[in-house]
Amino acid sequence: MRSRVWCGAAVAVLGLLATGCGGGKDTGHMGAEKPAARGGHPVTVTDCTGAGTTFAAAPERIVTSNASSLELLLRLGAGDRVIGTGFPPGKGALPRELDAQAQKVEVLSRTVIPKEKLLGSGADLYVDTFGSMAGMGGGMGDAPTEEEFKAAGIDRVHLKSTACAATAEKPATDLTAVENDITALGAVTGTSAKAKELVAGMQEKVDGVRKAIGGTAENARPTYFFFDYDAGTRQPIAVCNRQVANAVITLAGARNVFADCDGDFKQVSWEEVVSENPDWIQLGVRNRGSEAANDKAFDEARKWLEGNAATKGLKAVREGRFLRIGSERTTIAGVENATVVAEIARTIHPDKVK
Repeated sequence: MRSRVWCGAAVAVLGLLATGCGGGKDTGHMGAEKPAARGGHPVTVTDCTGAGTTFAAAPERIVTSNASSLELLLRLGAGDRVIGTGFPPGKGALPRELDAQAQKVEVLSRTVIPKEKLLGSGADLYVDTFGSMAGMGGGMGDAPTEEEFKAAGIDRVHLKSTACAATAEKPATDLTAVENDITALGAVTGTSAKAKELVAGMQEKVDGVRKAIGGTAENARPTYFFFDYDAGTRQPIAVCNRQVANAVITLAGARNVFADCDGDFKQVSWEEVVSENPDWIQLGVRNRGSEAANDKAFDEARKWLEGNAATKGLKAVREGRFLRIGSERTTIAGVENATVVAEIARTIHPDKVK
């Protein structure tokens, strides 16, 4: 765990500073502090570059970049403040208790929210999973600059475990960064108690897996390939060691076959995949919005691997060692990351994880 820096009522954890140190961004001194505002504010969070944004009060009108950040706000109990989203969840894509709420949120775009629409949304907070909208769906124009966000009265919070993964200093081998995202978002929205509960639930699941497989030697842990079917089949996209998925795979007791690649994602060749000859392959398809549609997509991904000349001879393909687990739950920060750890572990270590 990262170290905590105390400043009266202030706590600094990674990029989060829930501060009662006078309302400014300077929290590095130990002087007399003003009491924190109701709800734990002011709160300061940092972006991928370390630049801080201070919230004097919880935001009231929130726009989310995609379904994953929307889901987090719903789980935190702040869903009634979300006024719009990009990349919306399909009907039935989220757990039942969240789905009805999610369907009421205005869809500002089916992909990346266009710059003009985001700036004119009336939001006071944009929760950004991606970090860079420019690379998340061409044809949408440039991403707003910091000056344009400021002029529109919109603050921005990144889900750093995803948005900052490409430039992370070390491989992701646990879910600390995801837990810190949830903690930070809880502090900003005044839902810290719920954030603490969500993080504790994640840790309980992961700890159970860790205890069950802890004695498994490294060379006894199966090799694992995340097949991003929706990214295209001509040239596969590998998840590298800075990506959330690498932490999920590692915690589940497997070895990501592309864990030696620094960064978040990387184009590789099928020859490289064949050379690694993974023991297990995850059919990473994106949620289609219904169980039937998802099953169809998983079937398509499997049939492609079984019918492709380069991949049909892979050990995992020959032996039918596939995991049908969606992309978003594995590669984007969220509570479900811990659930996927348990799902993978139960599949690849059935004698140890029940």
